[in-house]
Parts: sequence; C-alpha cells; structure tokens
Amino acid sequence: MNPNQPVALITGAARGIGRSIALNLAEAGYAIVANDLSFPPSGGNESGLRREVEDRNSRFHPVELDISDLDRHDRLIRESLDAFGRIDFLVNNAGIAPARRLDILETTPESYDRLMEVNARGPFFLSQRVGRLMIRQKASLGSDYRPGIVFITSISAAVSSPSRAEYCVSKAALSHAAALFAHRLAEHGIGVYEIRPGIIRTAMTEPVRKKYDRLIEEGLVPQNRWGCPEDIGKAVASLARGDFAFATGSVFEISGGMQMRRLE
Repeated sequence: MNPNQPVALITGAARGIGRSIALNLAEAGYAIVANDLSFPPSGGNESGLRREVEDRNSRFHPVELDISDLDRHDRLIRESLDAFGRIDFLVNNAGIAPARRLDILETTPESYDRLMEVNARGPFFLSQRVGRLMIRQKASLGSDYRPGIVFITSISAAVSSPSRAEYCVSKAALSHAAALFAHRLAEHGIGVYEIRPGIIRTAMTEPVRKKYDRLIEEGLVPQNRWGCPEDIGKAVASLARGDFAFATGSVFEISGGMQMRRLE
C-alpha cells in the first residue's frame, strides 16, 4: 500500500451509495476515511468494507460519528489527519429520509429539523472546515495540487414530493451549498461538484420499492431501470480522477434521463 496515496473522506460510507463511492475511490487510488454512524469505535460493522478497500491495495480508516453533531467535526478531521496526514477529496454523502412520509400539511417540526441537521447543516459546516484545510494544504503542496469536494444531493432538490417535503427542502439547501462552495473555492483551485442521484435501489428506497417498480415500468425513468449505487460510485470516481477539472460548480444528474423534458 502506498503511504503517499491521496486521501478521500466519505460520510455515510457504511452501505449503499456511500459504500460504492468508497470502493470506487479505492479503485481509483485513494486511501479511504469512512465515516458512518454505524461504525463502533471498537470495530465490527466496518470490517467487510475494510477488507474490500484493502483488497484494492488501499488504506482504510473508519470514524464513527453523527455528521449532524458539529462539535465532533474537529475529531473527524483530526482522526483523518492522524491516520493519513491529509484530506484531498471530501464526499458529503450522509443523509436520511423522513421516519414517516407525511403530506406537507402534516410535516412535523421535529422531522424537518432532524433532516435539515443531517442532510444540510452537517455537510455545510464540515465542508467549511475541510475547505479551509484544503486551502492550507494547497499552500504547501503547490499549484498542481487539485483537491475537491462533492455533494451528493438528489433529484428531490428540484422535483416536488409533497409526501416528504422536509427531505426535498434539505436537498435543495444542500444543492445551493454546493454552488456557494464552488464559487468561493474556485480561486483556490478546489473543484466542487454536485451529484444528483435519481431513483437508486438502496435501503432508503426499499420501503417504496413496489411503488417505484410500477412507476419505472410505466416510463418514469427513460432508461427503464432502477439506478444502483455503482452508478453513483463511478461518477464520483470520475470527478476524483480529474476528468472534469474545468467544470467546478457543475451539477451531474445520474437519474437515467429523468432530467429531460419530454412530450410523448
């Protein structure tokens, strides 16, 4: 394993999209700092991911914490630096859905606040801290150093779902945060990108699988299939490799064509 590997920090890395991102970035040559709420300090739940990352000749370090707890962000960064000495690529992937889908006229303040804390507030302030770190690293590593930040949002950032309004609002907020950080960090050569997944088969969408099976069969997704975590992992790895180095601030919708305006 190469001790000079670039380092990626991925939130929500235990399963689904986050896990696929971690594996694809390991394949692309990154050491992996994997954050998730389900990683116990003593180890355990991360062991399978660790094995798969290390099988890709990459280094791995898990950090358990809730990304909405801003007081623990410094610990996340400190552990990343203690483990590998740097953070070159941040993927803000951690996110939650409402505990219950309710009509917007029934949305509770508790659910709204929790989703905003996890999906928008936590990633905003983590990106603020990591962005400052990347600026300092760039000063020492030179003009050729090109760190990056990715925000994993959702088509719900721009598409209305009144049965989960708080989720849509949180992802819309995160989408604009991506644009703001892209604007602010461009002068420092730090690329910032937004990836908007469409309907992806994960644990989050499993409760509504039959509903989306029917909608996809009826033509909701032009490519006529569910998305899978690997679709998102490959897209993030492409950004990390620098394939879109002149595209900071771009929104990449990975939705099987749902972004197209269609007249049938």
